[in-house]
Amino acid sequence: MPSPNRGSSVTSTLTVADRFRGMLLGTAVGDSVGLPAEGISPRRARKLFGDRWRQRLVLNRGMVSDDTEHTLFVAQSLLVHPTSSERFARRLAWCLRWWLMSLPAGVGLATLRAIVRLWLGFKPTRSGVRSAGNGPAMRSALIGAFFATQPDRMDDYLTAATTITHTDPRALTGAKAVAYLAAWTIREDPEHALPLAAVLELLRAAGPHDEEWLTLLASIADAHDQRQSVEAFADRLGLGRGVTGYAYHTVPVVIYAWLRHFGDFEETLSAVLNCGGDTDTTGAIVGALAGGVVGHQGIPGRWVERLADWPRGSRLLTAVAARLADRAQDGRPARPVHYFWPAVIPRNLLFLVIVLLHGLRRLAPPY
Repeated sequence: MPSPNRGSSVTSTLTVADRFRGMLLGTAVGDSVGLPAEGISPRRARKLFGDRWRQRLVLNRGMVSDDTEHTLFVAQSLLVHPTSSERFARRLAWCLRWWLMSLPAGVGLATLRAIVRLWLGFKPTRSGVRSAGNGPAMRSALIGAFFATQPDRMDDYLTAATTITHTDPRALTGAKAVAYLAAWTIREDPEHALPLAAVLELLRAAGPHDEEWLTLLASIADAHDQRQSVEAFADRLGLGRGVTGYAYHTVPVVIYAWLRHFGDFEETLSAVLNCGGDTDTTGAIVGALAGGVVGHQGIPGRWVERLADWPRGSRLLTAVAARLADRAQDGRPARPVHYFWPAVIPRNLLFLVIVLLHGLRRLAPPY
């Protein structure tokens, strides 16, 4: 994985802990703000919600979905097993098996099939199914940040975290692209924005022999030179009605927004959500990347304050981020951060009711 040079100026005095906290809280904020608009077109989203993004799942508050939960599982598994990707994968598999038993409101088909295979006794190296979904990309930023200065180990962990559910090489390329950008954020401590040439060099390393990926990178470069909006770039990829869950749709749009609005969390997240589609996942991924750049201080306070989830809420994410930052620097194993896990099933049942009611609301005017 290449190490890019720095570019145009952006002031930064953030610690590694600030950036880890920004990534985890950014994931949760992006997830919770985007969740109510998941699966609908940009036009329909504007009709329902207007032009200003905020949490609105219930009583102007937000809750998180599988995007944040899987990121948390990766974080806890990294804490326990920072030196063995095989043991990391086994613990992540354990987390995913019991997550499915906790009655989550939403689970992707590929992930569901993979977890069923885990329950049937398949090893984490053989449980994945052929899919190029964006699930691995949504949980990869922390792996990049944790192993920012250890590229070989990073790739081992990315492969383990991806193939446990998705075996299509494009899913791994998407996960690597997100992780490599997150790693740069930690490694370079960006006092400067990343030049486009360095971005492209970094991203080519994620899929150097994949012509489809290299074509997408050329599209990013061309759109950047033309200063296209993020929505215009999504439309250029044929995503005018919403960004799909295909990794090669999700990841390029997220990367372009991160580049186009570098250093501005609210503009970056809003630009991605304005594209519609799989907004909880695109929001979570871009929230992690943008949060890593600005730290938790750069995330709008109103969005963090309106995260009304428990027990996997902002307090837990903050504690996990602090422990991750410590372990990333010394490489020693640590205990996971404990929380009141018996509350998860009641919480999930409540969440399911809220999501169903919200879905019914979306059937009503305006159209």
